[in-house]
Amino acid sequence: MGMPDGFRFYDLRHTGHTLSTRSGATLKDTMVRAGQSSEKAALIYQHSDDERQQEVAAGLDATVRNARAAASGKPPAGPSGTHLARGE
Repeated sequence: MGMPDGFRFYDLRHTGHTLSTRSGATLKDTMVRAGQSSEKAALIYQHSDDERQQEVAAGLDATVRNARAAASGKPPAGPSGTHLARGE
């Protein structure tokens, strides 16, 4: 079939769950899509990687910056020093 060595259709379940949550689906959304009745079963199939952790950190940074700006009445500051150092 032209599938790579070691390919397992079962792995697609992990990929599907991970991609659905990265697109914004909630745990309940993925449970419904997969026909699962327990959170424990659904969590087995979800994974997080370094890229996702960076997205989460950037989202937290933006939330804090916006809250600080709103409290001070000033516009939000630009990218953090870490982002500038990384060329982001």
